[in-house]
Amino acid sequence: MRRVAAALIVPLIAAGALAGCGSSSSSSGSANVSVGVSGKFGKAPDVQIPSKKAGEQLAIKTEIQGSGPAIKSGDAVLGNFAIYVWSGTTHKLLDSTFTSSPQVLPAQLGLPGLVRALRGQRTGSRVLAVLPPKYGYGTQGNSQVGISPTDTTVWVVDLIRAFSPTAAASGTHVSSGGGSLPAVSGASAGAPAITIPQAAPPSTLIVKTLIKGTGPGLADGQTVVAQVVGMNWRTKKVFYTTWPSAASPTGEPFSFVLGGQVIPGWNKGLVGIPAGSRVMLIVPPADGYGKAGDASAGIKATDTLVFVVDILDSVAKTA
Repeated sequence: MRRVAAALIVPLIAAGALAGCGSSSSSSGSANVSVGVSGKFGKAPDVQIPSKKAGEQLAIKTEIQGSGPAIKSGDAVLGNFAIYVWSGTTHKLLDSTFTSSPQVLPAQLGLPGLVRALRGQRTGSRVLAVLPPKYGYGTQGNSQVGISPTDTTVWVVDLIRAFSPTAAASGTHVSSGGGSLPAVSGASAGAPAITIPQAAPPSTLIVKTLIKGTGPGLADGQTVVAQVVGMNWRTKKVFYTTWPSAASPTGEPFSFVLGGQVIPGWNKGLVGIPAGSRVMLIVPPADGYGKAGDASAGIKATDTLVFVVDILDSVAKTA
C-alpha cells in the first residue's frame, strides 16, 4: 500500500505545465463539480462520484476549513489522502492512507492541479481536487499504478501539518557528541555536520541525545516526520540527507512508520525519544543493512553507519 502511495506522488509533470492551461466551460466540467465528499477530518471519506464521464475542468473545493497555519511555497505536508481513478463512466479507489498511516506530500508534487488545490490551504483542512489529465498525470498517465493518459483522478487530502525544508529539532541542546563518538556541529536551525573520529566504531547500537525535545515519546506504529543526515563511518562521507544540499537544493523532511519501515537500529533506538529531539544513532551492520549492505549507497556488509535524526513530529496510526 505505501509503495503505491509513494508512486502516486512522485513528480511527473513540471509545475510550468499550468501555463496556458485554461478551464473549460461549466457545462463540460459539470460532472467534476458534482463530486461530493462527506465524513470527519482524519477519518476515511465517503466520496460520491457520478456515473458519467468526467469533464475537462479542474474542480477544487475545501470540504473542511482548517484553522492551522497556511501552507507556504516550498512546504512539505504531512497528510492523509484517498485517490480515485475516474475512467469513462466508472471509478474505483486506487489508494488510501486513511486505512494505514499518514504520509508526507512533497513540496514538488509535479501534479499542477493538486499544487493549485493545496496552495494557501490551512492545516486542519480537507481538500477535494478533481484532476483531469492535463492537471494531473498528463498524456503519459502513470502506468506503474494503473492510471491511463485519459483518466481523471479524484483526490481527497486531509492536511495535518506543514514543514519547511529547514524544519529542525526544537528542544534544548544537551550534547555535541565527541570523544570516542562522532562530534556533531551546526546550529539547531540548520543541517548538522558530523565529524567521525579516527578510531574503530562501537560494536553495539549507540543512541545519543543531542537536543532534547519536549514532545511525546515515539512509539511503534506511529508515523514519524524527520530530517536526517546519514554518514558512513568507514568512508566518512554523507550517503543520505533530507536537508537542502547541492544534490537536492530544495530538501524535504520525510516520513516513516516506526517499527517496520526503517532499519532495525532506528526501530530500536528511536522508541521513547521525545518529539522535538535531535539524536545521533551509531548503527552497527547487524542493526543496519546487514549482510546485504546497500551497494547503491556505497554501504558494505561490514559498515557502521552514523545518523543524526531531527524528530519533527509524530502521529498515531490512522484509526
